[in-house]
Order: sequence, then C-alpha cells, then structure tokens
Amino acid sequence: MTTQPIEFDRSAHRQRVRERRRRRSHELWYTLKSNPLSLVGIGLVLLLVLVAIFGPLLSPYDPVKPNVLETLLPPSLEHPFGTDHAGRDILSRVMHGAGISLRIGVMAVVVIAVVGTTIGLIAGTVGGALDAVILRVADVFLAFPTLVLALAIAATLGGGLENVIIAVAIAGWPWYARLIRSVVIETRRESYIEAARIGGSSWPRIIRRHILPNSVAPIVVQASQDLGFVILLAASLGFLGVGVPLPTPEWGAMINDGRNVFLNAPWVAAFPGLAIVFAVIAFNLAGDGLRDVLDPRGRR
Repeated sequence: MTTQPIEFDRSAHRQRVRERRRRRSHELWYTLKSNPLSLVGIGLVLLLVLVAIFGPLLSPYDPVKPNVLETLLPPSLEHPFGTDHAGRDILSRVMHGAGISLRIGVMAVVVIAVVGTTIGLIAGTVGGALDAVILRVADVFLAFPTLVLALAIAATLGGGLENVIIAVAIAGWPWYARLIRSVVIETRRESYIEAARIGGSSWPRIIRRHILPNSVAPIVVQASQDLGFVILLAASLGFLGVGVPLPTPEWGAMINDGRNVFLNAPWVAAFPGLAIVFAVIAFNLAGDGLRDVLDPRGRR
C-alpha cells in the first residue's frame, strides 16, 4: 500500500497567516481603543512630532534673531506667545524647541536602551561573578538621584546637545540593564530554551532567536514611558545651565532665561513650561497604551 505525499498549499498557508495577522491587529486595536486616554496620548505625540518636523518651516519669526524694538511684548495677534527680553518671538522658539527636545529624548532613549540591553544580556546570560559585578555597578549608579547624577556628568562634560544625551544615557542605563537581565533569567527557565541547548544551539543563536524577541516588548514599553521623563530631565539640565546653551531654543534654557523677568513678563517662562508639560503628558499616556497592548500582564 503506497501513501500519497501531502502537498503543501502555499496559498492557503499565506491566507492563514494573513488571517492571523488581521485578528491580531483587531485585538491590538480593541485593546488600545478600550483606553481612550491612550488614544489621546498617541494623538498628542503625533501632534508633537508634526510640530517638531514642520515647526521650523511654519514658525513666523527667526527663533534666535534678537529685535531690541520688541522686547518683552505680551501675547498678541502678532506674537501669540509674546516676546522675550531680546525681542525674540516665543512661539517660534517653542516650535523650534520641540524638535530639539524630541531629538534629545529619542536619541538618549535609544542610547540608553542599546547600552542597557547589551549589559543586561551579558549579565543574565553569563551569570556568576560577572553578573554580581554588573549588579553592584548598577546599584552604585542607582544610589544617586537621576537628576543629580546627570547634572554632575553634564557639568563635567560641558554644555551641548551631544553632552546632554551622554549625561542622560549614563544616568539611565541601569534601569534597562536590570529589566533585560530579569527577562533573560526568566526566559532561560523556559523548556524551549533547554531544548535548544540540548539540540546544540549556541548561546549567541539562542539570544538572537529566542531571548531578544522576548525582550522587544518590555524595551518598547519602557522606552515609550521614559521619553517624557528624558525630555523633562534634559529640560531640567537646561534650566540649571548645564544643558543646551542659549540662544538655542531649548525649552529648559528658555525657562531659565525667563525666570528673572517672571513677575513682569510671566509668558517668557510659562509657554516653554507648558510645552514640557504637554510633552510629558503625551508620552505618559501613549506609553500606558503601548503597555496595555504589548504587555498583557501589566494591564489593570
């Protein structure tokens, strides 16, 4: 008795794959839609991104060119956010500052995630004495408040966009290292990891095929929630005078620039401060939505 070979129906397989993706997309959209504040946060983030991209093209005035004839003008139709002590239009500076703050936030979070993930993978995979040393080093960094540590590093390196990113990244990597280390240790206990090891797979292959994919969701969730905090941290450095220097229209530096005239011209510091609040709320709300979608165990 002969058996006929089973033919693999590629079109049916592709149809099943498309159907699974469609169902998964509907599930994700339903989860996101069930939290209206998350949709609001995503909308605010998109608005912030649009302002960062097109703000320099749409801003009505040069953000760094002074005008001594229009100093400290209150908000009006000509200057909706008023002007500062140098006669610069605050609306234009806030719009340009959106791109600077967003660039700092994204680049710093990417650096933090890459460095922290690499160190966490090494600690969780190798274990032993190396893991203990990495944990102790991370504890030393975590013993200091993040702002104090970033302030000390930024003051040592000097002002500037790149130095602010480096300072924030050095202060923030331990959180990601500990997060990824815990994911690695938890994943190593799974039966399919043991099966892969018995099957002859090397640790680099196991990390690439199994551990890293399981780490993507926690990294994305943590990064989305950290973006607002990093923007606030960079603005704090600018306010303290060790961030991006003036006349660059960075929000924290703009608040510092307006504190001396706050009683007479509160709009100079108020509008950049409101922009920071807007960005932090937007990323926090959007991060909550991504957490619900990508990390079901964290849903309330």
